[in-house]
Amino acid sequence: MSSLADKAYHAIRGLIVSLELAPGAVIDERALIERLGIGRTPVREALRRLAQERLVEVYPRRGMFVTGVDVRELARLSEVRVVLEPEAARLAAERATEADRVELTALIDELDAGGNELMGLDERIHRAVYRAAHNDLLEATLEQYYVLATRIWSIALGHAYEDRAHELEEAVEAHRALLEAINDGDGERAAETMRAHVQDFEQAMHRVLLTV
Repeated sequence: MSSLADKAYHAIRGLIVSLELAPGAVIDERALIERLGIGRTPVREALRRLAQERLVEVYPRRGMFVTGVDVRELARLSEVRVVLEPEAARLAAERATEADRVELTALIDELDAGGNELMGLDERIHRAVYRAAHNDLLEATLEQYYVLATRIWSIALGHAYEDRAHELEEAVEAHRALLEAINDGDGERAAETMRAHVQDFEQAMHRVLLTV
């Protein structure tokens, strides 16, 4: 059951982050069950988990809704991420296994190759770093905050992507130095690089949001 609930959780979360389930949208449980081909119990378990992570809101006698987005939350998210993300990067540099480093090197190769799926690449890089830290509590916490920040990013760039796509390209490209520092086992450099990235991300988002 847990594997099905995890599958449902990741699928529904993806719909929310990609804005396919828009902020404020009604959660149609039956439609999700049919769409995902997963039973009611794991879907409900996934929705409970998403409610705990503030992506779904439950109102008695009214139903479930996708949580609204307040772009002012970006500053609060950045305050948390600027503390925790550098620590994850430092731990990753110290604890990364050979398998972790193979994955990180493959991500560097993706950066070199370029491509259009920049948001997907950004997500894979962050999650690879979280895993390489080998602290499941830190990983789960950062996953939650990353998703909340990415939803704001998706909304902002959805309004101004053609004009401000370079903001995304620069943010993703900045990961190269981070991945190299982790592969080199340099915890301090990895932490400082991640700190600068989170701060630059918030500043870039502010610039984009000013045009929305």
